[in-house]
Amino acid sequence: MDVKVQGALAFKEIEHKFVVGDDFDLVGFRGTLNAMNPMRHATLHVRDRYFITEAGRALRFVLRHRFDRELHELTLKSLGADAEVRDEINLKLAAGDQQAQVDAFVAAQRIVWQGALWKDLEVWHFDDCEAVFYIATAGERIVRCVEFEATHKPTRETALAIVHRYELATGFAAATRTPESLLALLWPEAVRLTLGM
Repeated sequence: MDVKVQGALAFKEIEHKFVVGDDFDLVGFRGTLNAMNPMRHATLHVRDRYFITEAGRALRFVLRHRFDRELHELTLKSLGADAEVRDEINLKLAAGDQQAQVDAFVAAQRIVWQGALWKDLEVWHFDDCEAVFYIATAGERIVRCVEFEATHKPTRETALAIVHRYELATGFAAATRTPESLLALLWPEAVRLTLGM
């Protein structure tokens, strides 16, 4: 996610995630967001590779290598009981897939677990938030999610108010958000066994 760098929260991800069923009204959700005049809208097929290294196990973070037609980046994300607010540090990588270089970089840090997933996603970019619907697949495992991530983050409270505004507009204000990260949703045993969570 292309987040504006802002002070103490520059390297924080502030978002709410909702797991939805295969009967989710994507047409209605899409219509509501399109009516809100997003700055940009995109559909993407994304490959995410996750790595837990020895340091990641000790300090509770995961490395993610993302490559799609818009982004190529290596990201550090902290892992905890609730993914509402967590560390997220993105390093932009050069054009073209650098899988071999990333593999060598991560291997030097001693990998203790790794996994890969594909996301088919639709994202609406607003000036203060990104709204996303995606289907993530890892082997036989599938999860469908809606996420609202604040991209304007002067304070935690302001960012959460922004997220709440989009939840209200799309009918998610009364829904129960999931505190789990996507990693924990798709690979709960890896998170439990590797990180003791």
